[in-house]
Amino acid sequence: MNPAMPPMDVASFQPESMQAWLYSGTSGGLENNLNFNPSARAPPAPKGNEVIVKVLSAALNPVDYKFPEMGLAARMLMTMPASPGMDFCGRVVATGPLAKHFKEDQLVHGCPARPVQFGSLGEYLIIGADRIGPVPDGVSVDHAAALSLAGLTAYQSLEGHVKAGEKVLINGASGGCGVFAVQIAKQLGCHVTTICSTRNVELCLRMGADEVIDYTAHKDLVAKLQDRKVSFDCIVDNVGLPSELYYQSHHFLKEDGAFVQVGASTLMTFLGRMGWPSFLGGGQRKFVPVMTKMDHRQLAQLGEWVSEGKIQIQLDSVFEFHETPKAFERLRSGRARGKIVVHVSDPNNQSMESFGIGL
Repeated sequence: MNPAMPPMDVASFQPESMQAWLYSGTSGGLENNLNFNPSARAPPAPKGNEVIVKVLSAALNPVDYKFPEMGLAARMLMTMPASPGMDFCGRVVATGPLAKHFKEDQLVHGCPARPVQFGSLGEYLIIGADRIGPVPDGVSVDHAAALSLAGLTAYQSLEGHVKAGEKVLINGASGGCGVFAVQIAKQLGCHVTTICSTRNVELCLRMGADEVIDYTAHKDLVAKLQDRKVSFDCIVDNVGLPSELYYQSHHFLKEDGAFVQVGASTLMTFLGRMGWPSFLGGGQRKFVPVMTKMDHRQLAQLGEWVSEGKIQIQLDSVFEFHETPKAFERLRSGRARGKIVVHVSDPNNQSMESFGIGL
């Protein structure tokens, strides 16, 4: 008779393989180089403060294709083949010895500091415990996946640069970060003016904007801003266009105000605004590039606002896992109104087989 087997600790088991979208190159665009692998290599066993998460939903961000398409620079920072994706919501499968405060099957969300080999468009990912947080009560899986990177970026583009009662201009207010920025600025007590296209005017007003400027109705947006003779305390630019917006911002941004750059149409736009001195025709106002960092206080505050209904998470579209290339096509189109979410795993599939354990 065999001796009794000790009870199994499911959290100690590691998935041997997983379903994942992988890329090894980006010629012609990331979405044209994605290959589905039903038995891709799963992440290694967690060490230190690392956590293995079974991804339920992933949310896309422009950095998910812009970083891989940097070519050699991306290859130097990341092992190929790799799965794209940063934002996620999922359940804890296993933890390293320094991450035991997260429990098996706990619902968490978060994002790595930069794109990594095991991204959120794979069935499992490995991440530091300092990069995740528990999903707040009342927040859905899709909404939790969409919250981390865009929400934190929007929060950090405003906090420290505005105070209650001040005037904020948000360029690109209908995208993933912009929708959050409008609502966060209102929670911080600001008067918010947004810039968007005709089709997104209603969305910006619904998100809480006090005023909306339709850039399609004005041949020269910068001239329109000058003609309004309104001085803003802060400008948040999620687009990088028009190119003259920063260089002429001294006409409509207070002398002690900040021009906060979140997104840019090209790397040269970003570098030019940051490095071109004012005496050679560069900007005359403080330029602040946003380098998003994990802040658990801010992430918890965002979750609280969502739970209380004070912030709405605007989903542009939801794709199933097999539709991932189409999700990237939608992202690259620049037409998304809010966040794009991909369903990675079936939240009801909790069988031992899904953890690489045959019973």
